[in-house]
Amino acid sequence: MLLHESRRQARTSANGDLVLLEQQDRSLWNPDLIREGLALVEGALSMKRIGPYTLQAAIAAVHAEASSAGETDWAQIVALYDLLMRPEPSPVIALNRAVAVAMRDGPAKGLELVDALLERSELTQYHLAHATRADFCRRLGETSDARSSYELALALTKQEPERRFLEKRLAELD
Repeated sequence: MLLHESRRQARTSANGDLVLLEQQDRSLWNPDLIREGLALVEGALSMKRIGPYTLQAAIAAVHAEASSAGETDWAQIVALYDLLMRPEPSPVIALNRAVAVAMRDGPAKGLELVDALLERSELTQYHLAHATRADFCRRLGETSDARSSYELALALTKQEPERRFLEKRLAELD
């Protein structure tokens, strides 16, 4: 939780708009909370039993340790999600893993995984699954598919900052 809290100031702009992790100003991240969080993760990883919370904290630690989005060790994050899927095989964790795979291997690989998740109908009402699919399609230049996925995500979204983000992404497709 300390590692997530360390990024709080960078998650939204001055007017309350969402700022994606890759665009966050890392100088706004709280280094004291990061140091404390990393020490706790290190201690937890040294124990005999590693549970799902420890794995989630380790994923947050990999993000916190990267000096920039481009320096993020996506291979390590994918490996941690692979471990996390063993005790917690949830569709949301699988979606997060798909994002990490896309960052490591490219958006086509991520799109393949998200489409497989959506085919199983577990995430069809989850706006972030459709927003993720839309982003992968956008990155691949598949504008029509991106548009329909953004529209579906927008229809399912309840929070205003997320609505504004999705509306902006839709407008950028024009």
